[in-house]
Amino acid sequence: MAYIYKGVDGKKMSEVIASLPEVQDEIWERTFEIAARAEALLVQHRVEGVAKIDMAKGDIDAYVVLEDRNATNVRKSNNSAASIELGRGGYTVEVVNERGQVVNEYEVAPAEGLHILAEASRLPKRSRGLRAATEKRIKIKRRKRNGRRS
Repeated sequence: MAYIYKGVDGKKMSEVIASLPEVQDEIWERTFEIAARAEALLVQHRVEGVAKIDMAKGDIDAYVVLEDRNATNVRKSNNSAASIELGRGGYTVEVVNERGQVVNEYEVAPAEGLHILAEASRLPKRSRGLRAATEKRIKIKRRKRNGRRS
């Protein structure tokens, strides 16, 4: 087995090699290729929404990112990308008024993951498994009036 000892300026030799311009160029080129394949796969499955593929550069590594921020999750800084990539379990939604009374109820079906990033990067598909059905409650927002009653 080979051991890599400290390199220049106390850095690990692996960090020195990884930061070479030629290595960084290759990392960015491969990142771009994976992002292009992921975008093509995402376009095939897009029904609606704002899901997109993005690239990010770290100090050494580069990343391909699936991002899906929409009106329902932007306030909470959530991201639906995990559900797109890995799937989700089904659940029941109860819509309640300000008194807590259920005014509507509907089912959201489970969905298999699309594995866009795994397929684009040619990695094995990973699944978190479909979970048992759950229940969610949504409170109806009351419309504000203009200060006077009619």
